[in-house]
Amino acid sequence: MSAIFHMARVAEWRDAEARGRYPGSAEDRADGFIHFSTAGQVRESAAKHRTGESGLVLVACDPDALGEALKWEDARGGQFFPHLYGAIPMSTVLWTAPLPLDADGVHIFPELA
Repeated sequence: MSAIFHMARVAEWRDAEARGRYPGSAEDRADGFIHFSTAGQVRESAAKHRTGESGLVLVACDPDALGEALKWEDARGGQFFPHLYGAIPMSTVLWTAPLPLDADGVHIFPELA
């Protein structure tokens, strides 16, 4: 399966790298799961939830490696989104990339395969 994506704040991600696991943002913890998106969903998720927010890193994870804690759930307009009920182990991270903003406050994404 293709990678799934989470947008993390750089400071929180650096802390997670040092600990070996990412417990999610305060918003994730309040919702009870870590929010992920597919390559086809992540730009819309950024526009809806992170418009104009700088200091983000895009985290690509292997969904198969996340195991049974990953659930696909109906979340927006009949779309199924991946939700992780637990922390992200660093062993499941395929790569990370900064998410800079353009002049209009829109995130600039790397090529997503």
